[in-house]
Amino acid sequence: MSPIARLAAAQIKAIAPMIRPLFGRIRPSPTIRALYGAIVAQARAPSFYRDYGVADTVNGRFDMLVLHVALFFNRVAAEPTAVQALGQEVFDLFCTDMDDNLREMGVGDLAVPKTMRRLAEAFYGRMQAYQAALTASDESVMRDVLVRNVFSGQAADGAVRLATYVTVAVRQLATQASQSFAGACLVWPDPETISVRRTALPDGSDYHERWG
Repeated sequence: MSPIARLAAAQIKAIAPMIRPLFGRIRPSPTIRALYGAIVAQARAPSFYRDYGVADTVNGRFDMLVLHVALFFNRVAAEPTAVQALGQEVFDLFCTDMDDNLREMGVGDLAVPKTMRRLAEAFYGRMQAYQAALTASDESVMRDVLVRNVFSGQAADGAVRLATYVTVAVRQLATQASQSFAGACLVWPDPETISVRRTALPDGSDYHERWG
């Protein structure tokens, strides 16, 4: 099992304590709040919904949040235990955030645990798919995963562009020292700067050439 898969599996096991009433919750540190806030802010960047074609819905925003959480986990998975612990704490806050959002949307107390379990299953399934795509040599693997998980199975130019964004994000996160995460510093690429150029072939078909 890969490092990120082991980390994700441990985090899924940890979801049980999070699907409970607000009483008794552990207050996250300012560092974890800042890291999670940076992930949420990036996942909500208007360009993804305006230019990439991601659905600006509850499901669409959830899918983009899971994608960015997965990218962060991918970055810290191979780091020492102390850095990986940041991923666990970010996941804990993610669970709390999901719980809070469900309640704000009017989901009843009795239904919240069941819904949280479904979200956990969706999260883990996506984590496994993203990990497999991130280790593949062909970017089309990530594109296909994004088509299934973000674009509801509908092939779209946005999936090609989003796959390119993922590649750029992984590269940029890799340049950040792990110590910066402990200082609540997490820098993402600007999705507006990621472009995909379409070039026609003689037979009338086309291909995508990425840059960004």
